Amino acid sequence: MGTKETREIVSRRARPAKAPLSKDAIVSAALDLLTREGLPGLSLRKVAGALDTGAASLYVYVANLGELQALVFDHAIADVVQPDRQTGDWRRRLKDVLGVYFSTLRARPGLAQLAMTTLPVGPNALRLTELLLDLLLEGGMQESTAAWAVDLLMLYVTAFAAEQGLRENLETSLGRADRVMRELSPSDYPHIHALRESLLSGPGRFEWALDVLLTGLLEHAPPPG
Repeated sequence: MGTKETREIVSRRARPAKAPLSKDAIVSAALDLLTREGLPGLSLRKVAGALDTGAASLYVYVANLGELQALVFDHAIADVVQPDRQTGDWRRRLKDVLGVYFSTLRARPGLAQLAMTTLPVGPNALRLTELLLDLLLEGGMQESTAAWAVDLLMLYVTAFAAEQGLRENLETSLGRADRVMRELSPSDYPHIHALRESLLSGPGRFEWALDVLLTGLLEHAPPPG
């Protein structure tokens, strides 16, 4: 007479309870996913998987992926505006704030690319816009010019951060560009050949560009209308 195998029955109650689903939990999970996999890895399906739920459950809290991306971006820049950073003259403070914004974008793969596809109208983005406008107006900029200047400055910083991220992923790109420029004929490309080192140099470029933009904006007439 054979012996019956006994099967251990594990109660589902022994499993740890899932954290309750909420908008904050969804945004936090999405930001972690963006940090690990970059913008191409951010999807509602993957966020739902990270939260051990179905994608349909997320629609109770976010309308679509675009809304989630906007929430993620705004959450990620929450610490850009800090009162204790507001020291020095208006230009120094402005560049410091934009420098912190740049570092924030660079800290998470894909965040700069996300910023380029998201309208900055969340509470943290609005605080940043308000601060930048305040600093530009303090510097004597015309109101209509300042309104456009915020967009120009943010676009430059975002694009610069996105470019830096792409260059890090393509480790050989700068080396290849350097080799190509060094092999160019000085008779065919005299200016590129003469300036090849400056064309590829990086240190100081970020702040130099901000100075150029600010100087031009202060001297330029306000936009029509």
